[in-house]
Amino acid sequence: MLHEKILGEFSAIPKIKTKDIDTYNKRLIKNATDVSEIKEYILTHQILHRTYFQVSLGLLTSVEQQFSFLEDNADYLQDWWHVDQLTQFLLKPINFEFALGKASEYVTSAKPFIRRWGYVLFLAGLQKDANNTKPILSLMKDDAEYYVQMAEAWLLCDLAVFNPEDTIAFIENSSLDYNILGKAIQKMVDSYRISNKDKKYVKSLRAKIKSR
Repeated sequence: MLHEKILGEFSAIPKIKTKDIDTYNKRLIKNATDVSEIKEYILTHQILHRTYFQVSLGLLTSVEQQFSFLEDNADYLQDWWHVDQLTQFLLKPINFEFALGKASEYVTSAKPFIRRWGYVLFLAGLQKDANNTKPILSLMKDDAEYYVQMAEAWLLCDLAVFNPEDTIAFIENSSLDYNILGKAIQKMVDSYRISNKDKKYVKSLRAKIKSR
């Protein structure tokens, strides 16, 4: 069976790393290998998880098909911290309006890792266009789930790299919970891509945000 073959070949790689899995998966894509039969094993053999998604997405020919595939397999994204890595497997460029429409659905999902995906999908390069900043910021919502909070904070930090003015203004005036904004500020302070001036200013906002 295919899952046994893949597991066997992975086990033959000493100290297997993600790059080894990616190299193997790219070979499967090149050979147009149908990996659909390993789907039932990806939750019990986590090492197959990346292969199932990377190869399946790599064989599709449009972003629309890729998003449909992810929606059809949403239950298999649950409890997968690395859902953000899916952006590596998407065809580029992605139409911003299409992504925004999808994200607006995902961030209201009852499934926390789908909500996380609704934010991190913009890290496929869509956060770099300053014209996209405000529409993306409009999706931000309070969320009790740590992984979703971290996704929002990560996205806020990245938006601040490319459009610090609008992003910092949002952080200063937003009613979002401090658990999200505080994490975003810390990520900005730790980032080498944020200017020292902006770091100093966002640090000064901590007390103001906490007191709201």
